[in-house]
Amino acid sequence: MKILLLLTFVNFFIQDQWEERVDLNGRFKIFSPGILDEKIDTIKTELGPLVYHTFFYQTNEKETDKQIFMVSYCDYPKGIIFADSIGLTDDFFQNSMDVAAESVEGEVRYSSDIQLDSYPGKLWRIDYLNGDAVIKTKAYLVDNRYYAVQTISFYDKNINSSTDRFFDSFRLL
Repeated sequence: MKILLLLTFVNFFIQDQWEERVDLNGRFKIFSPGILDEKIDTIKTELGPLVYHTFFYQTNEKETDKQIFMVSYCDYPKGIIFADSIGLTDDFFQNSMDVAAESVEGEVRYSSDIQLDSYPGKLWRIDYLNGDAVIKTKAYLVDNRYYAVQTISFYDKNINSSTDRFFDSFRLL
């Protein structure tokens, strides 16, 4: 009986082993349920071109809570974002939520202020695909850098320990 319990525990641990991603350029580390792929996009804006670095893990398994996990960051020109100004920070996060919801034809269901170390942040949830899917985001402003840590899941799987584990593992270097 003891051997069976030990084998069950070891099997659970092996199946649930997460990957650590340390990105020195992005100055962060995070754990994910699989290897994070990297994609870099340059977006033309009124401020000039902005380079978005996105790291993501995606599974096609429909019966799992581990659908899509992402962390991204973007550096804004110095002096554009004032993370120490509450009014400007609130406007920045509100605009980020609105644009995210609009891009998937979704609706922001809730949001709340958060912090990472001493940096301001915002947590929000967007329901989209006629309520069948959910995007959860924790976003932070660290000086002139914007970080977004996100999970995407089916609505019936959106409350899960994997999202919490992913969000809670994000650390600045």
